Amino acid sequence: MEIRPILSALLRSKTGAILVALQVALSLAILANALHIVNVRQADAARPSGIGHEEQIVHIYVRHLVKSNANEQIVLQNAETAALRAVSGVTSAAFTSQVPLSDSGNTTGVAVDRKQLHTTASVAQYYSADSLVRTWQLNLVEGRDYRADEVLDIDNDADDDRFPRIALITRALAAKMWPNTPNVVGRTFFRGTGDDASALQVIGVVERLQTQGAELGEQGEFSIIVPLRLANGFGTVYTIRVEPGQRERVTRDAEAALRKANGVNPVIMRTKPFDGTRKDRYRADTALSWMLITVSVLLLIITASGIVGMASLWVIQRRKQIGVRRALGARKVDILRYFITENILITSLGVVAGVMLAVSLNQLLVAQLHMARLPLGYLAAGAVVFWLLGVAAVYGPAWRAASISPATATRST
Repeated sequence: MEIRPILSALLRSKTGAILVALQVALSLAILANALHIVNVRQADAARPSGIGHEEQIVHIYVRHLVKSNANEQIVLQNAETAALRAVSGVTSAAFTSQVPLSDSGNTTGVAVDRKQLHTTASVAQYYSADSLVRTWQLNLVEGRDYRADEVLDIDNDADDDRFPRIALITRALAAKMWPNTPNVVGRTFFRGTGDDASALQVIGVVERLQTQGAELGEQGEFSIIVPLRLANGFGTVYTIRVEPGQRERVTRDAEAALRKANGVNPVIMRTKPFDGTRKDRYRADTALSWMLITVSVLLLIITASGIVGMASLWVIQRRKQIGVRRALGARKVDILRYFITENILITSLGVVAGVMLAVSLNQLLVAQLHMARLPLGYLAAGAVVFWLLGVAAVYGPAWRAASISPATATRST
């Protein structure tokens, strides 16, 4: 088919074509970036926390009614932990200072040299007198876990400068502090900088353990585990692993066991499964994803409606010309091909403009919001979607045009 007559017709009535192309360009730019954001957010929400079989983990947040001294609290923690381990269906229990993905907890800066002006990374600090490696089933890739005799008891209210001298770190943090170092066990790092910075020796490396903030990128796995029993903290958090399929029953029994563990009558603030913590952490991301998906679907519908409306208008305006062409021997397929080719040209113009606009919009998002760059695959897929959408949307009006009787079309009105 000759393209020149189609281009000539478009140039004589270019306003409608420009509007459709502009609509395609804007829709493609928004759709490509929106779906990229959705994919990135969903990938972030699905990141492994490092905890094995997350659905088996339950956290119990406890605060006691009666204030006690540090020694009494340590005794109470041991009694409560033992009570939890005695519950049928509990396979492991441990005290923890904070919970991954909880958006609440303690961080500190770490450095590889006291003389650094700035710390190397900000890390989440997990304190526990028990083995989080065992309870959370963390994958220990180097070194060892700490022993019970290496746990240090600290009164949070006392003016105590003591701190454990050993720690486990994540592989991401090891790569950040000592790049291209195959084995970091035995290395020393510091909490903070300067002469007062506490030195810690790495005794083990876990594959991953997300921080309480679950930040994007590698920073979301900058964590350390320290053998420390903290008394007089802001309540107590116990993490338990339950047998598969027993979570609800074991959770009830665990709460009852804590109430009976001592005469102080602990107040159980809340009990939360870890998958509930994950859901809460990414609730806003999920809502944003659904909003962007809804906007993308509406854009596709609006764009298709615009193409259908404009093609229908052109059919009405060219009714006589179509009839003349039919009278001169043009087949239905010729008329159909004419309108489809015309729409492909308009859509292609919109796609080219949309690709440039999508790249510009993504550069703005990268600069302002530190988002990932838009992969070329999204642009290619978006172009194909809009080409197919254009053909599908124009097919109905084009078929109606091809079905016009020459006698009816050329009859004066």
